[in-house]
Amino acid sequence: MSNAESFLPLPSATFHILMALADEDRHGYAIIQDVAERTSGELKLSAGTLYRSIQRMLEQGLIVETRERPAPEEDDERRRYYRITPFGIEVARAEARRLQQLLKLARASGFAPGRA
Repeated sequence: MSNAESFLPLPSATFHILMALADEDRHGYAIIQDVAERTSGELKLSAGTLYRSIQRMLEQGLIVETRERPAPEEDDERRRYYRITPFGIEVARAEARRLQQLLKLARASGFAPGRA
């Protein structure tokens, strides 16, 4: 078992935050918006859940706060921007493999549509 797999299963909020950061650095509110959009409104992260998750993810090395910022006219200096780390990518991929295997087992048991 790799170090990444010791984090599994990931809390849903953590996995969604990692996916939101997969393609670009984002600040907290942008993460909330991305998750809501990506899930068609099914998951709405509260600010409390988001920032508790972010604090834990920073401590675990899954994300970092970045000093790089957009142009000042497009930014608010109070915002903090976050970036996924290479380890965060590794953990997210491990979680995706775990979920893929779980879906395969669910299909084999007749709990999910599709081929096993």
